[in-house]
Amino acid sequence: MRVDVRMEEGWKKALDEEFGKLYFEILTSFVRSAYCSGQAIYPPARHIFRAFDVCPFEKTRVVILGQDPYHEPGQAEGLAFSVPSGISTPPSLRNILTEIQNDLGQPSQLASAHLGPWAEQGVLLLNATLTVEAHRAGSHQGKGWETFTDAAIEALAKQREHVVFMLWGSYARRKAAMIDRSRHLVLEAPHPSPLSAHRGFFGCKHFSQANAYLQDHGFEPIVW
Repeated sequence: MRVDVRMEEGWKKALDEEFGKLYFEILTSFVRSAYCSGQAIYPPARHIFRAFDVCPFEKTRVVILGQDPYHEPGQAEGLAFSVPSGISTPPSLRNILTEIQNDLGQPSQLASAHLGPWAEQGVLLLNATLTVEAHRAGSHQGKGWETFTDAAIEALAKQREHVVFMLWGSYARRKAAMIDRSRHLVLEAPHPSPLSAHRGFFGCKHFSQANAYLQDHGFEPIVW
């Protein structure tokens, strides 16, 4: 049975084959059951595919890959590393913003810890797993989301050119094998979490490298 998913049309076309596959039907059934179970599941159901909606396929210029959504109340909003305005900045994002300031010589232009302004410029803020149970990090891993989001990365890598892929941490860096480095820029570093940021995320200069690459290929730089 084919599952109908509401999503930006460019992404829907790029991922069309996935919606008819058995794994996606099983995944959809699992997710529906989870949201109907009475347990708190994040992000809110309307935001599960938000990363794809606010960053259209044809406008995606940078990919930042997270692992799964924040699992505490009020944080997850369907964009990797982002939280709604008014929510305190999580530690990993705080380190990302520190690296931006050190790399670019000025603070991030964001008004809050909400990364929507990046997404609107073509930064796909994609978690490998798109849902999670409250207080249980990784609880929806291995259910099929990784297959789906791998398909999204592969679609970008094959159908687009000159996209910047920022792969932070060992989990994200494994995705590099899917990307043709002759067509795209792949930037790798340790994860920005407090546990690993000092092992090479700080000083990676990914944000200036991304903007230089985009400008070299005729695109506007991202206002970080």
